[in-house]
Amino acid sequence: MLTRCRNPSWTILALTYRGLCTRGGSISPLCSASAVSSIPSPLPSLTHSHSLQRSRPTSVPLQPSVYFSSTHSLSHSTHRSGLMELKEVLQVLEQLAPLSLAESWDNVGLLVEPSKSRHINTILLTNDLTDAVMEEAETMSCDLIISYHPPLFRPIKRLVQKDWKQRLAIRAVEAGIAIFSPHTSWDSVKGGVNDWLICGLGSGQVSVLSQALGGHSNSHKLEFTVRSTEELNAVTEELKACDGGMTPQLLLSRPDDSGIHVSVTCSDSALTPSVHTLLRHTTPSQSLSILKLEKPPLLGHGQGRLSVLDEPVTVATAIEKMKSHLSLGHLRLALGLGRTLESSVCTVAVCAGSGASVLSGVKADLYITGEMSHHEVLDAVAKGTSVLLSDHSNSERGFLSVFRERLAIRLPDSVTVMVSKADRDPLNVV
Repeated sequence: MLTRCRNPSWTILALTYRGLCTRGGSISPLCSASAVSSIPSPLPSLTHSHSLQRSRPTSVPLQPSVYFSSTHSLSHSTHRSGLMELKEVLQVLEQLAPLSLAESWDNVGLLVEPSKSRHINTILLTNDLTDAVMEEAETMSCDLIISYHPPLFRPIKRLVQKDWKQRLAIRAVEAGIAIFSPHTSWDSVKGGVNDWLICGLGSGQVSVLSQALGGHSNSHKLEFTVRSTEELNAVTEELKACDGGMTPQLLLSRPDDSGIHVSVTCSDSALTPSVHTLLRHTTPSQSLSILKLEKPPLLGHGQGRLSVLDEPVTVATAIEKMKSHLSLGHLRLALGLGRTLESSVCTVAVCAGSGASVLSGVKADLYITGEMSHHEVLDAVAKGTSVLLSDHSNSERGFLSVFRERLAIRLPDSVTVMVSKADRDPLNVV
């Protein structure tokens, strides 16, 4: 198992005391361009005792700079001709849907990277990478396969022919085809799979069911006072040693009678040595406060969607709308307790794929997802919620055509982006 090393930089903000940095009831810290991206507000007063206070301030919401949206779209490619490397395509994909939006359990990003670099001329989009899709990719001399579901998910100890997923990975390597998987980053991003899925029933007031969060995990804010610039310099040098020798950034304000007030943001790994350092100094130890910082919400991003429809529909109409939206001849329906085909649907909750964990406990007239277990359906029905199931990949596959258009306009004319014709749900109604 690989562990990720963290070595975040320190940001030390020297604040003027009491009202000098307060505007409208909130603290206004003095920040540089390299200061932390999320600033909690408001900051509590510094304590003057040996006790360590902990609180949970609310952070300013952050947004990824780019996301799928009809009103906030990426500009077209500045050059419509020329060659493109794999790393450049990956940069575009990251801009469209940052991989940081994916769930922690997921396996997203570049999964297969050829040893020999080659220009990307043909990209094939698929929901699942199967033998039939690989044959299609090989026939068209594909350079990059974007497979929504990651074909490599669990750790493997060997590459052998007896396992079909490993066999596909071997074929990709031999053919020099790169494989990329976005999976839950596409689900979470604003304007992604779940927003596409819920728009099948028409316009409405849409909210996220499981909010995506941004910023660094397990970060803390340390607040303390020093009596002089000499003491501040001494503390700074010691804090520098706590963070692997990285020099802290200082922004000083005019001190008052009580001293210079300092705010430091650090990661969880640097918290203990930093606190020990501050407790060795008399003035900082008497005024030290520790605040646990929450990750800021990324508004509009996250798993699942809930829509309060502008125009309510009947269950029967909802079925026909979703058949058309998903290009399916059949859907599976479980009517909620006391509901009929003519019952009104005012609120609908959706989650692409297997959505029971996200939809559980959500109050809505209708759930729409790919698959749910027998008992999960029974639980929803007992609460009066109807359930509409399309089978897993059918709730996702239609988004490929939408994404193809969004990707193609951001790539040079030399790159062809195609949606797989061999990709299909393994289940059929017979």
